[in-house]
Amino acid sequence: MYSRYISITLLVLIHFFILAGCTSAAKTSPPAASETLFPTETSNLKPSGTPVLPPVETLTQSVTQNAPDPLLALPAEDEASARLSLPDGFAIRIFAQNLQGKPRFMAFGPDNALYISLTNGGEIMRLPDLNQDGLADSNEVVISGLNQPHGLEWQGDWLYVAENDRIERFRYSSESGLFDQRELVTDNIPGGGGHYTRTLHFGPDGKLYVSVGSSCNVCVESDPRRAAILRFNPDGSIPADNPYVDNADTRMHAVWAWGLRNSVDFLWTPTGELWANMNGRDNLIDNNGLPDSLPPEVMVFPIRPGRFYGWPYCFNLLLGGNSISAPQVLDNQSNLRLPEGLDCNQAVPALFTDLAHSAPLGMSLGQDGNFPSEYQNDLFIAYHGSWNIENPESIRDCKVERIVIENGLPVRNEVFVNGWRAPGSNCGDASAYGRPADVIFGADGAMYISDDAGGRVYRVISVQR
Repeated sequence: MYSRYISITLLVLIHFFILAGCTSAAKTSPPAASETLFPTETSNLKPSGTPVLPPVETLTQSVTQNAPDPLLALPAEDEASARLSLPDGFAIRIFAQNLQGKPRFMAFGPDNALYISLTNGGEIMRLPDLNQDGLADSNEVVISGLNQPHGLEWQGDWLYVAENDRIERFRYSSESGLFDQRELVTDNIPGGGGHYTRTLHFGPDGKLYVSVGSSCNVCVESDPRRAAILRFNPDGSIPADNPYVDNADTRMHAVWAWGLRNSVDFLWTPTGELWANMNGRDNLIDNNGLPDSLPPEVMVFPIRPGRFYGWPYCFNLLLGGNSISAPQVLDNQSNLRLPEGLDCNQAVPALFTDLAHSAPLGMSLGQDGNFPSEYQNDLFIAYHGSWNIENPESIRDCKVERIVIENGLPVRNEVFVNGWRAPGSNCGDASAYGRPADVIFGADGAMYISDDAGGRVYRVISVQR
């Protein structure tokens, strides 16, 4: 045990001297940005003095070789731990706070730091934790001047950023700790509209997938790239095997699946299945004349190339469970009629739904490293919660939900983290403590939750031995 503390102490001292040595580098101007594809002002690529660390696996090994205790660092109790509830055996702390500009989606970089998009601020922020104490050392804006950045994903040294009307990528230099090159990947993405966030992920096929929300609550889109998931080659060109690549409307060439009102996030399962969530329409009245109950929110859609997912004409009637329900026509609710040759039986039904207006945003599958084994294959979704529920007894919580996966299918759900909403109010009210926006896992298995209303990132770990 004594040798364990010697190892940790040496590690912290090494980090201190690296940090001191990089101070002068932090004050220099970053290299000129690339003009190959998309000229940019160098001022939008901000320098940072964060030293480059070895891979997190190396750091973990150096600390744990003499330390069989698997528990991660847990900071002192704070206002989040006092307010938010979790299952027994888990603890939550504020990892970073005072994040301005609507912090949304997150990704860990090659320097092991957490990166987060500030959608309203047009910035990307870096949140390093050099001493691995479970608290961000600083809030560093490293890229600015973006158009409503949202989805983030790393490919090698390149950070891909989904903006409102384009995908850009930024090269990270491990030598300088700076972003020194900027390139446009594609602007074949419709901008503006009611749902302005864009999310991107690379699939197991190496292709770039981008979700684009609808321009409205319920309408027939004039641009087929809206309310859809698009698919590109990594350089932004159209893959030859896209389902609509021969369509006369060239805007259809990028479309992979459509009829998805607002799939804020999506992922691939271990078996290679593409799953997406979807935010359903507002202001729908049920057959009893009551608001707030329809349509059930889609937590898991199985995404297939070229398939139709219902919106704006159809919705899944079944609430919860992994049974399959035929979609239903929204005829008297939206006054929209299906185009000739299309009917709701052609719409792909959901694998799992939940209460209307739950507002699913970021989603991740659990992983090993910290959480107990029974949690490691389940799906975790940030429920942004309701903003316009009319019946106070029907208000939806802003929370993180666990959806249990068995035999590759979602079978039931339960609350994992809750407590952001003030009693008697909607999650969108000023009285709310915050609203979860994204959920990801670090290399050590800890969960990170962004909060776009409270301006925080939380860290959740298992404290079970």
